Amino acid sequence: MRQIIIVALLVLATTVLVYFGLNALDLMPVEASAQANMIDWLFNLEIIVISFLFSLIIVPLVYSLVKFRRKPGEEGEGEHMEGNTRLEITWTLIPLLMVLALAYVGAWALGDTLRVDPQAMKVQVTAFQWGWKFTYPDYGISTNELYLPVDQQVHLEMKSQDVIHSFWVPEFRVKQDIVPGQTTDYRVTPSEIGDYKVRCAELCGTSHAYMIAPVVVVSQSDFVTWIDDQIALIPDDPGPNADRGELIVNQNGCFACHSVDGSIIVGPSWAGLFESDVELSDGSVVVADEAFIVESILDPNAKIV
Repeated sequence: MRQIIIVALLVLATTVLVYFGLNALDLMPVEASAQANMIDWLFNLEIIVISFLFSLIIVPLVYSLVKFRRKPGEEGEGEHMEGNTRLEITWTLIPLLMVLALAYVGAWALGDTLRVDPQAMKVQVTAFQWGWKFTYPDYGISTNELYLPVDQQVHLEMKSQDVIHSFWVPEFRVKQDIVPGQTTDYRVTPSEIGDYKVRCAELCGTSHAYMIAPVVVVSQSDFVTWIDDQIALIPDDPGPNADRGELIVNQNGCFACHSVDGSIIVGPSWAGLFESDVELSDGSVVVADEAFIVESILDPNAKIV
C-alpha cells in the first residue's frame, strides 16, 4: 500500500507539472470569437486528461525501473504474477467512461458552436485557386477582404470553384472544408476588434501557401462606414473603365497568378500584353486583342500561352 500511495502522489504532482508546462508554451492564438471560448475550454479539458494519462503511464514505469530493479547479487527469477480479472475490468471501464464523457462534452461544444442566430449577417464566400472572394448580398458588393462587425454572428455560405479548400482563421478556432459542387455553412461571432487572416488549410495546388486574405473585425459604426465606401466604388457606367477593371481583378484574386510588372507567378504577366503578339504552346502566334483576352478569361484552356 505504501508504494501505491507514493506512486499516486508522484502521478498527481507530475500531472500538475505537465499541465502547467504545456500551458506555459502559449501555443494558442488570441481568442477572437464567441465560439473560441467553448473550443478553448474543451481543449483545456483535454490537456488536463492528456497530462494525467501521460503521468499515469510514465511515473509507474520510471518508479518501477528504479525501485524494483535487480539488485547486485540477485540471480533468481522475479515473482510470477497471474492475471487479475477485477483489475482488468476496472482499467477497461474507466477509460470507456472517460471516452463517453468526452464525447458528450464534445457534442455539447459542437452544438454551442453551431448555434444559429436568426439575425446573422450573410456573406457569400467563393474559394478558388488561389484566392478568396467575399460577396455581401444585402449590400450588393464584392471584395477580396472580409470585413466583419464585432459581436454579431456572421453566416458564411461557402463554395469552391475548383478543388477542395478549407476556410481557417486561427483566432476564430472554427475550421471548415469547402467542397466543389456544394454549399458549406460556417457561423462565427467575432468578439475582438483587430486584423486577422483567413488561410486555406487544405493542400489545393502550387500556390496553396499564398492563399491568404485579410479579415478585419471592426465596430458596428466602422462597418457601416466601410459598406458605404464600397458602395461608392461601384461605377455608374458599366462600360470599360480602368478603375472598374482594377476592382474586378482585386475581387476575383487574379493577382494570385498574374503580375503587371513582367514577373512570372503562375500564369503569364500582363505587362505590355494588350495588342502584343503572343506565342502559344502549339507554336502559333496570336494578337492579344480584346477578343483574345475575353476568351482567355471565360475559357482559359482554349489557347495556352
